Amino acid sequence: MNDAPYQRIAAELRSLIRTGKLKPGDRVPSTRALVRDHGVAMATATKVLALLQQERLIHPRPGIGNVVGPPPRRSPATSNHPTSTRTPPHRPPSNTSSLRTTPHPPPTADAPARPATPGRADTLGRPTAADRGSAPGSSRDDRLGVAGRVEVGEELLSRELVVRVAIGIADAEGMPALSMRRIATELGVSTMALYRYVGGKDALILQMVDTAIGDFPFPTRRPSNWRDAIEQTARLQWAAYRQHLWLPSALTVGRPQVLPKLLPHTDAVLRAVAGFGLDASTAMYAAITVFGYVRGVALNLEPEVQAEQDTGLTADEWAAHQASLLGGLVQTEDLPGFRALAIPDGFDFDFDLDQLFEFGLALVLDGLAVRLGV
Repeated sequence: MNDAPYQRIAAELRSLIRTGKLKPGDRVPSTRALVRDHGVAMATATKVLALLQQERLIHPRPGIGNVVGPPPRRSPATSNHPTSTRTPPHRPPSNTSSLRTTPHPPPTADAPARPATPGRADTLGRPTAADRGSAPGSSRDDRLGVAGRVEVGEELLSRELVVRVAIGIADAEGMPALSMRRIATELGVSTMALYRYVGGKDALILQMVDTAIGDFPFPTRRPSNWRDAIEQTARLQWAAYRQHLWLPSALTVGRPQVLPKLLPHTDAVLRAVAGFGLDASTAMYAAITVFGYVRGVALNLEPEVQAEQDTGLTADEWAAHQASLLGGLVQTEDLPGFRALAIPDGFDFDFDLDQLFEFGLALVLDGLAVRLGV
């Protein structure tokens, strides 16, 4: 039998699931792991997971990857016990790592995006304690486009629905899994039907970006202090990036997208620095610098989540594996700066992307304060 590579790999995983070697809730190999282990292209690996999803053997969990689904419900005719409809327990990523990169669940029609107001963020745009502690998958499992198809029929299609389903796919599986065909499959419509609403994939991505940013609106009450206003803007962007790990890569600095929900972020910085005597070019560079800084740090969010999925190691666990190598190099190489930081028990540093974001933002604003003369 000359099955295609994706069929052979899918058959292996299918066997592991049906024999119980992979149990409900267990994570299955990611696309990158399949590429590495089987020597296939990324498109082939994506096809493997898509096939198993179509068979309802696996489903994506945001922040984790694809996991084995619950066993098929037994027919009442063959069982005297009531059929259980309980979904498998959700297993969020380990929270022992100091690198907190857990994205929030995507908004849905039943669970709309939480605004950046009380319960979402404070007046400066900082996520609240309750929000920082929310786990992926805490909303209901039948989110649009990620845990079961939403077969609506072409007569009920809308631009908003198509965009939300696309965001759900990208949130759960990453942009490589996003295609017009995949969205159509989730909605139970023809691929061509989508083009009446979003034009094409490039246009769709722009609408995804605008929608994702728009889910984090500015609070009605704006800070009057220039620094507080820019902090609020930066933290709203950071919150959007943390929820949508694909978003930083979809945005550019050199050729910024002109989008209705994105422009207010630039405008907020321009308003904050107005009245300090900056010329138009300097003011615009200030706004671009803030945007570029936040996006630059956020570009590390998705690779870290992917690395944890591929290796099974949290950032702290990975650092522990590297500790002896680092310690040896610090002692033998000409690295006096590192040696000056060492403590009796060795070099101790907890890396945290949230702390890096806040630390760097403070440095950026300290520098801007000098330029503003305050």
